[in-house]
Amino acid sequence: MIPLKDILPSKSRPVVVISLIVLNAGVWAFELMQGARLDGFIVDWGLVPARLAAEGDPVKWLTPLSSMFMHGGWLHIISNMWFLWIFGDNVEDAFGHAGFAAFYLACGLGAALMQFLISMGSAVPMVGASGAISGILGAYACFFPRARIVTLLPIFIFIQFVEVPALIFVVLWFLLQLFSGCATLGMGSTGGVAFWAHIGGFIVGWLVAFAWKRRLRRLGREIYPVRDALFTFKTRRGTTRDE
Repeated sequence: MIPLKDILPSKSRPVVVISLIVLNAGVWAFELMQGARLDGFIVDWGLVPARLAAEGDPVKWLTPLSSMFMHGGWLHIISNMWFLWIFGDNVEDAFGHAGFAAFYLACGLGAALMQFLISMGSAVPMVGASGAISGILGAYACFFPRARIVTLLPIFIFIQFVEVPALIFVVLWFLLQLFSGCATLGMGSTGGVAFWAHIGGFIVGWLVAFAWKRRLRRLGREIYPVRDALFTFKTRRGTTRDE
């Protein structure tokens, strides 16, 4: 399933989401400027679990942060920024601008920690914003489980556009990450997708969002008070009703 958009409008301009997209794009442009030195640059500033476990080299402690803004290819950065754009604005609404920035970094660091714990001996550098964005998916499903995600669904040779509840979309996505992550266990230091970083970021994002949601409820506040925008959908007859 490929998400195209959600039907939940943001209440404010997502300045942090936009800033993160610009920052990631800027780092990607800098990577492209490295030319033949790119592989060395990725090794130096990507998260290498074996290096992080070794003694010495104080620069290694910066790599869990720096690796969050690096990418390994055009499809990698485009897909990550697309997910960030679709799901990030409403989560930024829920946390506020400063809170969302801190949340994003926490999810990225949680993702790095999970990948490190699973593959301490790996010398393969990990790069990408997907760990932090996985946290955003977890928070989105926690805050807005019944929001609708317009999704492109290929069925054999046909392409369908369907509205999927956010909770279903995210749960299916998470199960895919979990299954794929378990399949990589015991495979040694191989490249590919860092599924356990996705899982770690998602868990951090869900837990933080759940705690924040409970806090707001104790204060008598709603994350998204406009219920019509959140819980309505189009029926087959073209009418709109409250779910």
